Amino acid sequence: MITANNLTELVGKTRSSSAKKKFSQSVELFVTLKDIDAKKVDLNVNEVVFLPNPLPKVAKVAVFAGGDLALKAERAKADKVISSDELDKIAANKRQARKLARDYDFFLAETSLMAKIGKSLGQILGPRGKMPSPLPPNAPVDSMIARYRTATRVRGRQQLSFGTKIGEESMPDTKIAENGLAVVGALEKKLPRGQGNMKSVLVKLSMSKPAKMLVTEAK
Repeated sequence: MITANNLTELVGKTRSSSAKKKFSQSVELFVTLKDIDAKKVDLNVNEVVFLPNPLPKVAKVAVFAGGDLALKAERAKADKVISSDELDKIAANKRQARKLARDYDFFLAETSLMAKIGKSLGQILGPRGKMPSPLPPNAPVDSMIARYRTATRVRGRQQLSFGTKIGEESMPDTKIAENGLAVVGALEKKLPRGQGNMKSVLVKLSMSKPAKMLVTEAK
Protein backbone atom coordinates (compact mmCIF):
# COMPACT_ATOMS: atom_id res chain seq x y z
CA MET A 1 0.00 0.00 0.00
CA ILE A 2 1.47 3.33 -1.11
CA THR A 3 1.69 5.77 1.81
CA ALA A 4 2.55 9.42 2.27
CA ASN A 5 5.88 8.33 3.76
CA ASN A 6 6.71 6.35 0.59
CA LEU A 7 6.01 9.38 -1.57
CA THR A 8 7.93 11.71 0.73
CA GLU A 9 10.94 9.42 0.32
CA LEU A 10 10.59 9.45 -3.47
CA VAL A 11 10.35 13.25 -3.54
CA GLY A 12 13.49 13.48 -1.43
CA LYS A 13 15.37 11.11 -3.72
CA THR A 14 14.50 12.94 -6.91
CA ARG A 15 15.24 16.29 -5.31
CA SER A 16 18.71 15.11 -4.25
CA SER A 17 19.48 13.93 -7.78
CA SER A 18 18.68 17.31 -9.35
CA ALA A 19 21.15 20.16 -9.68
CA LYS A 20 19.88 23.48 -8.38
CA LYS A 21 18.11 25.51 -11.07
CA LYS A 22 17.31 29.21 -11.30
CA PHE A 23 13.60 28.40 -11.24
CA SER A 24 11.27 26.27 -9.18
CA GLN A 25 10.85 22.97 -11.00
CA SER A 26 7.55 21.15 -11.23
CA VAL A 27 7.17 17.86 -9.39
CA GLU A 28 5.34 15.17 -11.33
CA LEU A 29 3.89 11.81 -10.33
CA PHE A 30 3.54 8.85 -12.69
CA VAL A 31 1.70 5.60 -11.98
CA THR A 32 2.13 2.53 -14.20
CA LEU A 33 -0.41 -0.28 -14.21
CA LYS A 34 -0.30 -4.07 -14.44
CA ASP A 35 -2.65 -7.03 -14.92
CA ILE A 36 -5.07 -5.00 -17.06
CA ASP A 37 -5.96 -5.67 -20.67
CA ALA A 38 -6.49 -2.19 -22.06
CA LYS A 39 -8.49 -3.69 -24.93
CA LYS A 40 -11.06 -5.18 -22.56
CA VAL A 41 -11.15 -2.75 -19.64
CA ASP A 42 -12.39 0.81 -20.08
CA LEU A 43 -9.45 2.97 -19.03
CA ASN A 44 -10.94 6.27 -20.09
CA VAL A 45 -9.61 8.33 -17.17
CA ASN A 46 -10.34 12.04 -16.84
CA GLU A 47 -10.20 12.70 -13.11
CA VAL A 48 -10.19 16.10 -11.46
CA VAL A 49 -8.23 15.72 -8.23
CA PHE A 50 -8.56 18.43 -5.60
CA LEU A 51 -5.15 18.68 -3.98
CA PRO A 52 -4.93 19.14 -0.19
CA ASN A 53 -2.01 21.54 -0.68
CA PRO A 54 -2.52 24.18 -3.41
CA LEU A 55 0.24 24.66 -5.95
CA PRO A 56 2.05 28.02 -6.03
CA LYS A 57 0.70 28.50 -9.55
CA VAL A 58 -3.02 27.96 -9.12
CA ALA A 59 -5.24 26.55 -11.86
CA LYS A 60 -7.06 29.04 -14.08
CA VAL A 61 -10.85 28.82 -13.98
CA ALA A 62 -13.25 30.25 -16.57
CA VAL A 63 -17.01 30.48 -16.01
CA PHE A 64 -19.80 30.48 -18.60
CA ALA A 65 -22.64 32.43 -17.02
CA GLY A 66 -24.98 35.38 -17.23
CA GLY A 67 -27.03 37.50 -14.87
CA ASP A 68 -26.56 36.95 -11.14
CA LEU A 69 -24.23 33.95 -11.59
CA ALA A 70 -21.93 36.03 -13.79
CA LEU A 71 -21.82 38.78 -11.15
CA LYS A 72 -21.01 36.22 -8.47
CA ALA A 73 -18.24 34.74 -10.63
CA GLU A 74 -16.77 38.20 -11.21
CA ARG A 75 -16.85 38.96 -7.48
CA ALA A 76 -15.15 35.61 -6.86
CA LYS A 77 -12.43 36.76 -9.29
CA ALA A 78 -12.89 34.01 -11.86
CA ASP A 79 -10.08 34.22 -14.41
CA LYS A 80 -12.67 34.76 -17.13
CA VAL A 81 -16.47 35.11 -17.23
CA ILE A 82 -18.07 34.28 -20.57
CA SER A 83 -21.61 35.40 -21.41
CA SER A 84 -23.94 33.61 -23.82
CA ASP A 85 -23.28 36.26 -26.48
CA GLU A 86 -19.52 35.95 -26.09
CA LEU A 87 -19.88 32.18 -26.30
CA ASP A 88 -21.46 32.60 -29.74
CA LYS A 89 -18.54 34.75 -30.91
CA ILE A 90 -15.95 32.28 -29.59
CA ALA A 91 -17.74 29.32 -31.17
CA ALA A 92 -17.69 31.08 -34.56
CA ASN A 93 -13.91 31.48 -34.40
CA LYS A 94 -12.13 28.12 -34.12
CA ARG A 95 -8.78 29.74 -33.46
CA GLN A 96 -10.24 31.70 -30.55
CA ALA A 97 -12.00 28.57 -29.27
CA ARG A 98 -8.75 26.59 -29.27
CA LYS A 99 -6.99 29.44 -27.48
CA LEU A 100 -9.70 29.45 -24.82
CA ALA A 101 -9.21 25.71 -24.29
CA ARG A 102 -5.45 26.18 -23.96
CA ASP A 103 -5.55 29.19 -21.65
CA TYR A 104 -7.82 27.82 -18.92
CA ASP A 105 -7.45 24.65 -16.89
CA PHE A 106 -11.05 24.22 -15.77
CA PHE A 107 -14.45 25.46 -16.86
CA LEU A 108 -17.68 25.92 -14.93
CA ALA A 109 -21.02 26.75 -16.56
CA GLU A 110 -24.54 27.57 -15.46
CA THR A 111 -26.78 24.61 -16.22
CA SER A 112 -28.89 26.49 -18.79
CA LEU A 113 -25.78 26.91 -20.99
CA MET A 114 -24.50 23.34 -20.81
CA ALA A 115 -26.32 22.10 -23.92
CA LYS A 116 -25.28 25.16 -25.93
CA ILE A 117 -21.65 24.73 -24.88
CA GLY A 118 -21.74 21.07 -25.82
CA LYS A 119 -23.08 21.90 -29.28
CA SER A 120 -20.82 24.87 -29.98
CA LEU A 121 -17.56 24.00 -28.19
CA GLY A 122 -17.86 20.27 -27.55
CA GLN A 123 -15.48 19.39 -30.39
CA ILE A 124 -12.83 21.67 -28.87
CA LEU A 125 -13.27 21.09 -25.14
CA GLY A 126 -14.34 17.43 -25.22
CA PRO A 127 -11.16 15.86 -26.65
CA ARG A 128 -9.13 17.89 -24.14
CA GLY A 129 -11.22 16.59 -21.24
CA LYS A 130 -12.28 20.15 -20.44
CA MET A 131 -16.05 20.12 -20.73
CA PRO A 132 -17.48 22.40 -18.00
CA SER A 133 -18.80 21.27 -14.65
CA PRO A 134 -22.38 22.52 -14.12
CA LEU A 135 -23.26 25.45 -11.86
CA PRO A 136 -26.81 25.19 -10.47
CA PRO A 137 -28.66 28.51 -9.91
CA ASN A 138 -27.90 28.62 -6.18
CA ALA A 139 -24.39 27.21 -6.43
CA PRO A 140 -21.72 28.61 -4.06
CA VAL A 141 -19.76 30.05 -6.97
CA ASP A 142 -16.95 31.54 -4.86
CA SER A 143 -16.18 28.30 -3.05
CA MET A 144 -16.39 26.25 -6.25
CA ILE A 145 -13.94 28.53 -8.04
CA ALA A 146 -11.62 28.44 -5.03
CA ARG A 147 -11.79 24.64 -4.98
CA TYR A 148 -11.02 24.22 -8.67
CA ARG A 149 -8.00 26.46 -8.28
CA THR A 150 -6.48 23.71 -6.11
CA ALA A 151 -7.14 20.99 -8.69
CA THR A 152 -5.04 18.97 -11.08
CA ARG A 153 -6.22 16.69 -13.87
CA VAL A 154 -5.26 13.05 -14.40
CA ARG A 155 -6.14 12.06 -17.93
CA GLY A 156 -5.56 9.23 -20.37
CA ARG A 157 -7.45 6.83 -22.60
CA GLN A 158 -6.62 3.14 -22.81
CA GLN A 159 -3.17 3.76 -21.34
CA LEU A 160 -1.19 1.78 -18.77
CA SER A 161 0.54 4.87 -17.37
CA PHE A 162 -0.85 8.10 -15.95
CA GLY A 163 0.94 11.23 -14.81
CA THR A 164 0.23 14.70 -13.47
CA LYS A 165 1.81 17.60 -11.63
CA ILE A 166 1.60 17.31 -7.85
CA GLY A 167 3.80 20.18 -6.68
CA GLU A 168 6.69 22.51 -7.21
CA GLU A 169 10.24 22.38 -5.94
CA SER A 170 9.56 25.27 -3.57
CA MET A 171 7.03 23.19 -1.60
CA PRO A 172 7.97 20.95 1.37
CA ASP A 173 8.40 17.28 0.55
CA THR A 174 5.58 16.26 2.89
CA LYS A 175 3.09 18.62 1.22
CA ILE A 176 4.02 17.33 -2.23
CA ALA A 177 3.65 13.76 -0.97
CA GLU A 178 0.16 14.48 0.40
CA ASN A 179 -0.84 15.76 -3.03
CA GLY A 180 0.62 12.65 -4.63
CA LEU A 181 -1.36 10.42 -2.28
CA ALA A 182 -4.57 12.22 -3.32
CA VAL A 183 -3.79 11.41 -6.97
CA VAL A 184 -3.01 7.77 -6.16
CA GLY A 185 -6.30 7.53 -4.26
CA ALA A 186 -8.27 8.95 -7.18
CA LEU A 187 -6.68 6.47 -9.63
CA GLU A 188 -7.18 3.61 -7.20
CA LYS A 189 -10.95 4.12 -7.36
CA LYS A 190 -10.89 3.77 -11.16
CA LEU A 191 -9.10 0.42 -11.20
CA PRO A 192 -10.76 -2.99 -10.83
CA ARG A 193 -8.35 -4.09 -8.06
CA GLY A 194 -7.30 -0.68 -6.79
CA GLN A 195 -3.61 -0.56 -5.91
CA GLY A 196 -3.46 -4.24 -6.88
CA ASN A 197 -3.46 -3.00 -10.47
CA MET A 198 -0.63 -0.54 -9.84
CA LYS A 199 2.85 -1.71 -10.81
CA SER A 200 5.01 1.24 -9.86
CA VAL A 201 5.01 4.87 -8.76
CA LEU A 202 7.55 7.34 -10.09
CA VAL A 203 8.29 10.90 -8.94
CA LYS A 204 10.50 13.37 -10.79
CA LEU A 205 11.30 17.04 -11.04
CA SER A 206 11.11 18.77 -14.44
CA MET A 207 14.85 18.27 -15.03
CA SER A 208 15.84 15.49 -12.66
CA LYS A 209 16.29 11.76 -12.75
CA PRO A 210 13.15 9.93 -11.62
CA ALA A 211 12.82 8.09 -8.33
CA LYS A 212 10.79 4.90 -8.69
CA MET A 213 9.16 2.43 -6.32
CA LEU A 214 7.37 -0.83 -7.05
CA VAL A 215 3.99 -0.87 -5.33
CA THR A 216 4.76 -4.36 -3.96
CA GLU A 217 7.73 -2.84 -2.10
CA ALA A 218 5.64 -0.15 -0.39
CA LYS A 219 5.29 -0.39 3.38
